[in-house]
Amino acid sequence: MNKYNARLLDDKISKKLKSTGGVLLKGARYCGKTTTAMSHSASVVRLDISEQVREQAALMPKIVLQGATPRLIDEWQLVPSIWNAARYEIDQRAAKGQFILTGSASPSDDISAHTGAGRFARLTLRTMSLAESGDSTKSVNFRDCFEKGAQIGSLGGATIEDYAQFIVRGGMPALVGETAEIAHEAMLDYVENIAFVDMQKINSPPTPERVAALIRSLSRNIATEVSLEKLAAETGLTDTAPAIVASTVRKYLDQLSEIFILEELPSWKTHIRSSVQQRVKPKWHFVDTSLATAALHILPKSLLNDVCSYGLFFESMAIRDLRVYADALDGKVYHYRDSSGLEIDAIVELPDETYAAFEVKLGSTASIDEAARNLQKLLTRLTPEKAAQCTSLNIVIAGNSSYTRKDGINVISLGHLTA
Repeated sequence: MNKYNARLLDDKISKKLKSTGGVLLKGARYCGKTTTAMSHSASVVRLDISEQVREQAALMPKIVLQGATPRLIDEWQLVPSIWNAARYEIDQRAAKGQFILTGSASPSDDISAHTGAGRFARLTLRTMSLAESGDSTKSVNFRDCFEKGAQIGSLGGATIEDYAQFIVRGGMPALVGETAEIAHEAMLDYVENIAFVDMQKINSPPTPERVAALIRSLSRNIATEVSLEKLAAETGLTDTAPAIVASTVRKYLDQLSEIFILEELPSWKTHIRSSVQQRVKPKWHFVDTSLATAALHILPKSLLNDVCSYGLFFESMAIRDLRVYADALDGKVYHYRDSSGLEIDAIVELPDETYAAFEVKLGSTASIDEAARNLQKLLTRLTPEKAAQCTSLNIVIAGNSSYTRKDGINVISLGHLTA
């Protein structure tokens, strides 16, 4: 049996199993949910490998739920009635850590919307961050970004060429040990299956060719505030198959989110000075950059030859890692943009409303200086009370040197971070 590669979410899963009746672990297909859940479970039933087991689960769910606890019910959404049966069983047993339910799609009737308060904790497993895949030196702790005055310092690790490899290879657990070229081949099939297999299983399935066109459009506009209208305009296939309308794009975006392929990066809502107004349009990121590079048939050499595109793909990978590290601290990730044109790539806010701001750059001296100016401008846009809640200003780069500048702004290599 292969050795389990620990995930940063493991500690939270363990804690939730001690405080609630069960854990609902969500995430994209192939992101490692089953393997991670099995490392926390004492018994397993997999609903995706046997029609007979699914029939038994639908007719006699209590039998399927019997077994050593925590009991893993894998791909539970294939038998949505399991949700209520598990909730009832937790109530009857009046014990913690009874079940782990994993799923790579929301059930068609959204049955999990029924209250699970006090019974289930909902957690999302993302693809592997660089710290989890072993590509980070883990020399800079993300927690230090939330300690005012903490000094950052580290050298070594990934090069600009390495980061291009990481972007294309992605963070799917089964592929992190492969070359970017081999992983790319696997992700080509993954992307095709999204449109022609995965999304055909959800309620009101869309036209596969249209979804494939939308995925390519999203990939071309990665890490930008692209409008629904622009996405719609780019989905035209031929003169006889015109582009879809914006409302249909919105529907498809929601459906891609239902299967955890796409994740919205919402706008940060906060108090700002009256002289400016916030923009609230979200950004969209794939759960993994390898999806976008596969959709556009991009290999590492292509990124290295196109600095502008490389920067956008690097930003998207950085957002994935920031989300993984923020999850470990119960934090949330947002982006900021106001009417003056000031944009900050990521704001990570903790439950106590303290936050750290992040700009993402490849790492040239000019781009770092520009990012530092933007971060300093952010604080002038906020009310004094909100500005005081900022714990650090940070620039995430694709270099291999992390340090704190004289102005107190941290420059952090993505390949140094961990949580």
